Amino acid sequence: MALSRRNGRSRVTLLFLILTSITVLTLDFRGEGAGVIDRVRHTATDAIAPVRDAADSVFSPVGSAFSGITGYDHLKDENAKLKSRIADLQGAQTQNEDAVRELRELLALDHLDWVGNAKQVAARVVSAPVSNFEQTIELDKGSHDGIKVDMPVVTGAGLVGRVVDVSGSRSTVRLITDPSASVGVRMARSSATGIATGDGAGRRLTVGFIDVNADVRVGDLAVTSGLSGGSDIYPASIPVGRVTRADRQPGELQQRVEVKPLADVAHLRFVKVLQVTP
Repeated sequence: MALSRRNGRSRVTLLFLILTSITVLTLDFRGEGAGVIDRVRHTATDAIAPVRDAADSVFSPVGSAFSGITGYDHLKDENAKLKSRIADLQGAQTQNEDAVRELRELLALDHLDWVGNAKQVAARVVSAPVSNFEQTIELDKGSHDGIKVDMPVVTGAGLVGRVVDVSGSRSTVRLITDPSASVGVRMARSSATGIATGDGAGRRLTVGFIDVNADVRVGDLAVTSGLSGGSDIYPASIPVGRVTRADRQPGELQQRVEVKPLADVAHLRFVKVLQVTP
């Protein structure tokens, strides 16, 4: 019985809703219920508005992301152009810095007070040493420029070596660090003399034949002696290096002396050939 009453009420409720819907639609169609329908529509619109705003805020980043994705190729091209421009500017800066260094080196070659009146030929180094065993460089000047074998080669800092081979437009220089190179030196402070020999790239010159009683100290300036005995090919008073070691060993007749070259022979770019012959 209870089930039958519930079913009856449900039918009545359903019938009421249907009739109400038909009435509302009829009034809207005839225009007589415009106010009712508008109020219902406006109420529904106001109720849905917050949901629409939330949906817009949620999907807005998605739209922006999609726009970013579609514009990726353009951004990639712009990025590549910017990188290329930065590389060009860095290259120009590097060239300017290199030009400044070259200018300084060339200016240093113009102020060689210790050269005297000797004629000079400025040259560019076009080939560096290839091993520790043969310390030689090649210059872009040769016999056509007045260069001859045995002419001294210097920088603004001091002695580099001597010319050992010459062609019309090229010349080869043996550096003072070459194991087969030797140069007579004199200590500027005490006038003690000896012969400096090379020991390979990046190593000190070993100075032999310095008397055990000679006054030689670390920091002393060594210059070319101009004396015979291996140094006659160099004019006197060309700076060679600074003493980095001066030891007296018991029972020995000479000191152990080492000299660091003043000229950076490992990074030469410009040199001068002194046109003097032994």
